[in-house]
Amino acid sequence: MPKPFFFKPFFFLYRIFFRKSKRFQRSASNSHASQSKSHIHAFDNFAHRYPDLKNLSLIIFNMEEALLKSSSLFPYFMLVAFEAGSLLRAFVLFLLYPLMFLVSEEVGLKIMVMVCFFGIKKESFRIGRAVLPKFFLEDVGLESFEVLQRAGKKKVGVSNLPQVLIETFLKDYLEIDVVIGRELKVFGGYFLGLMEEKKNTNLTILEERGGHDKMGSSDIIGITSFNQCLDDPIFSYCKDVYRVRSSDKRSWKNLPKEKYPKKLIFHDGRLALKPTPLETVAIFMWAPVGFVLAVVRILLGISLPYEVSSPLLAFTGLRLTVRTPQTESLVQKDPRLPNDKPKGVLYVCNHRTLLDPLYLCFAMGKNLHAVTYSLSKMSEILAPIKTVRLARNRQQDQDMMKRLLSQGDLVVCPEGTTCREPYLLRFSPLFSEISDEIVPVAVDSHVSMFHGTTAGGLKSLDPVFFLLNPSPIYTVQLLEKVSSEVSSCRDGSTSRFDVANYVQRELGKVLGFECTKLTRREKYLILAGNEGKAGCKTA
Repeated sequence: MPKPFFFKPFFFLYRIFFRKSKRFQRSASNSHASQSKSHIHAFDNFAHRYPDLKNLSLIIFNMEEALLKSSSLFPYFMLVAFEAGSLLRAFVLFLLYPLMFLVSEEVGLKIMVMVCFFGIKKESFRIGRAVLPKFFLEDVGLESFEVLQRAGKKKVGVSNLPQVLIETFLKDYLEIDVVIGRELKVFGGYFLGLMEEKKNTNLTILEERGGHDKMGSSDIIGITSFNQCLDDPIFSYCKDVYRVRSSDKRSWKNLPKEKYPKKLIFHDGRLALKPTPLETVAIFMWAPVGFVLAVVRILLGISLPYEVSSPLLAFTGLRLTVRTPQTESLVQKDPRLPNDKPKGVLYVCNHRTLLDPLYLCFAMGKNLHAVTYSLSKMSEILAPIKTVRLARNRQQDQDMMKRLLSQGDLVVCPEGTTCREPYLLRFSPLFSEISDEIVPVAVDSHVSMFHGTTAGGLKSLDPVFFLLNPSPIYTVQLLEKVSSEVSSCRDGSTSRFDVANYVQRELGKVLGFECTKLTRREKYLILAGNEGKAGCKTA
């Protein structure tokens, strides 16, 4: 019986769909057969099959599927959009987030790359080195990390993310030998927001970068996810492939900081939290309110006396805790000192934010002079206390600090730059040469949303970002005055370096921070690509 004419288009579509379905089933069965030949196993069987991993010549793993606990890439691209781009770029990415559920994973990745990277200058892009390693490390699963740590001679990290985002994290912080990611297209020194279609998975790259010279060896192991097909050719060379389930990740523990292969001392960026979708909503909802609140806090701090402004600032959410020694010797002048010594007290504190001297003034209820290594014009104008820049000339700075001490008390941060993590940088010994009246001050701060420091951004906005936080916390602890036997280096019995190291150790003990020999110069070379001097261009 002939079919009616109007049914023919439906039968035509049916044949096309049916044939495609058959082809898909055949390709899926062929793919399953090829994967079964690759000896695919569950990740929780890895330890039983390979109790000794030192004999393995190579381990290949997918970073986001087999190393990180969370498989969502949105927070990392939000960090790129906010830190390397602008608030507007981050808002556009946030608005496009629901679209990610309607498209494939690859298309969603391309959308995020386009929004975050289009028009960004390649030379100044330092987010992958200065910002992302902290957040990646906080998302590493302890169980998968221990497998990589026990692995054999070479480790290869494979990722669908752009190479510029993951290379520093994997190589410098996790000691991975070879990193294979996606390359971004560049024109005129600017990113186009487009990725190369395929990663460079030619296995000769492993030989060029120190990989195994005999690919296809029987002791090459791959680790990836059950949610991902083995579409990367590099996994076809593995003897065994172990696949991580979502349930496995939920039971993983976070990698503790004491087990980091490389200590995370320096990191940059304004965001103090991982911008998941819910956290991003909170940021955008709080930002307008926080800006108004920051302006109110600034006006209260610079216009009112300390005894009036302190309770009002506490009412706005600023929390200050002050601890002083039991004795009163820290502010009393020793009458046995010669008359030619400066009459002021030198307060030496570690450096957490630009507001350290100001919070010390609030803690003591009086004005102090402050010397700084670098300060923006805006901060100098708004500062309610006298601030003086150091000229980085030893004799000139020494004379200037003596002159300020003759006028009153002085506060100095000998680290020369801020450090967010629980570490103390090397103390410059200049302060030990100008006074024997030294009072160490331990300072610590805590923020929940924005960091009030930066190495590559606008320093004039540092106080604003700190005050943007809903309830920033500051702790100021005054220690006992350094004894004259330790602080006196004029008679040659104690060197100026000994005094500086002594004060650093005492502050480290009180704060629970680790003392280092790192300097301001090393921090800025790592985070901003310059030496942190005035006139240096930052990323």
